[in-house]
Amino acid sequence: MSEKPLRVLTYNIHKGFSYGNRRFVLHQIRQSLLTTEADLLFLQEMQGKHALREKEVAGWPDCSQFEFIAEGVWPHYAYGKNAIYNAGHHGNAILSKYPFENWANINVSPYSWASRSLLHGVIRFPDRQRILHVICIHFGLVGVERHRQIRVLCERIENYVPHGEPLIIAGDFNDWTGRAQKRFHDHLELQEVFVALQGRHARTFPAWLPLLSMDRIYYRGLTPVSCNRLTQTPWHRLSDHAPLLAIFRL
Repeated sequence: MSEKPLRVLTYNIHKGFSYGNRRFVLHQIRQSLLTTEADLLFLQEMQGKHALREKEVAGWPDCSQFEFIAEGVWPHYAYGKNAIYNAGHHGNAILSKYPFENWANINVSPYSWASRSLLHGVIRFPDRQRILHVICIHFGLVGVERHRQIRVLCERIENYVPHGEPLIIAGDFNDWTGRAQKRFHDHLELQEVFVALQGRHARTFPAWLPLLSMDRIYYRGLTPVSCNRLTQTPWHRLSDHAPLLAIFRL
């Protein structure tokens, strides 16, 4: 029997708002994500709690945004706070159709005002013996900060991900200069799926006129089948980032 492919999507949802916070579009984001039939969602800028918006924004869910998106489709999820403030917090989330064996959130920011983290989970497929490591990231805007975060990410992988176990790293890298690519390839033997299949990084920001290569999916120990940047309607009217959807064979 042929093995079911693994559908992986990464998306910076901008806390459920469109560009410039003009419209609250979390409900439309959820409906659009459902159409992708993704098995794994790597989501950044996911609002865990915001006391003011809960009262002021029409349609704000009565649970966290990751629980709202996950309901009935992705029964397993991990959420890591990477920015905490008086009104609440936001961070990264991984939503999965398969159970987590464990997960951890690792702070990688030197700045209290722009906290960042790595969300590292381990997934085991019920019908297989193999496991899959998944890491969701949202790197900083400053080059010095990203350099440190890349170093911590590399150390995490070297220490906690055996080389024979498959790995996916996805998220908003803010690495429009492409400096992370060489280190990931040379030191960790990682490949970026859009580069591997189409020869270049996908331009994903801003969503309505993508110019910068911000969002990526790196992998090893899997076989890529396809990778698409989702910019058609309605995606370009939702978050300020365009999602990437990749399909792998384990």
